[in-house]
Amino acid sequence: MANSSQNPRMGFEMKKKRKVLRAEEFVTKIKGIQEEAQAVLRKAQEEIKKQADWHREEAEEYRVGNMVLLSTKDLK
Repeated sequence: MANSSQNPRMGFEMKKKRKVLRAEEFVTKIKGIQEEAQAVLRKAQEEIKKQADWHREEAEEYRVGNMVLLSTKDLK
C-alpha cells in the first residue's frame, strides 16, 4: 500500500483460521530471522571497530601560540 497506494493482493483468504495460523508462523519466523541478523551484524560491527581502533591514538591538542613544524613541499 505504501508503494502503489493500492491494497496488496494477499494470495490467501484471511477468514480461514488455518491460513491465519500460517501467517502467524511466518511472522514469527521472520522476526526470528531478523533478530538473528541483527545479532550477527552487531558482532561484525564490534569486530570491525576493534580492528579499526587497534592502532588509534589520542589526537594532540594544539593551542594558539604553540610552535609547530610545517612542510613547505607543496607551497609555491
